[in-house]
Amino acid sequence: MDALGWRKRIGFVVPSTNTTVQPEVDDLRPRGVTFHVARVSIKERPLTSEQAFLEHVQAMRDGLGAAIEQVMTCGPEHLVMGVALEAFWGGLGQSKALQAELAAKAGVAVTMGSFATASALRYFGATRIAVLTPHQPRGDEMVRAWFAEEGFEVVRLKGLKCPSPREIAHVQPTTIRESLKELDGPDVEALVAVGTNLASGAIAAEAERWLGKPVLAINPVMTWHALRACGIEDRVFGHGRILEEF
Repeated sequence: MDALGWRKRIGFVVPSTNTTVQPEVDDLRPRGVTFHVARVSIKERPLTSEQAFLEHVQAMRDGLGAAIEQVMTCGPEHLVMGVALEAFWGGLGQSKALQAELAAKAGVAVTMGSFATASALRYFGATRIAVLTPHQPRGDEMVRAWFAEEGFEVVRLKGLKCPSPREIAHVQPTTIRESLKELDGPDVEALVAVGTNLASGAIAAEAERWLGKPVLAINPVMTWHALRACGIEDRVFGHGRILEEF
């Protein structure tokens, strides 16, 4: 039995440029559960052209297998794909196929941010949503289309158009806070922040108090989904209603 992860070990696969997943999810770790991160090697490069963006997506896809092989050597019993855009890319059918492919590669069940967020929204009974992304317009199209195909109405969406992967983590709390206020309205039942390198976890939990509705940041939601999939029912307080109530 693992001395620290005596309840569960959970693996996370993230882009090499990502500086947000690891610190955000470590704050959510119940006693006896350990998180183990592997990185998909990608370049820090401008993503402002269509060609660069598509090359970035392909590089992410190409590197997932090696990262999974690496993290599975420590024996995690569940895997989280901490790459937001790949979880939405190509629509519902393609994301289901990717999840099945990654699970076959890892030999354990896989949590993806898209399906985890949809699951959380259903717990709250929310179907009309507003979405904040760090992406360029092409990525925004993918996110919007995925949610629509899954049965959610995207009332409003704002893309921050971050110019490179690493610069997503440079978005400051004030920008996220003001963007959530801009997206909210009486026609919105819940707000969603995607982009695993967007440091939105703490702001989302804070926003639930002053907006009076669910605000789901992708890293806490993925962690919630992975914990529950592993049978870990601990409530984690101070990081959003999804971890406290369900």
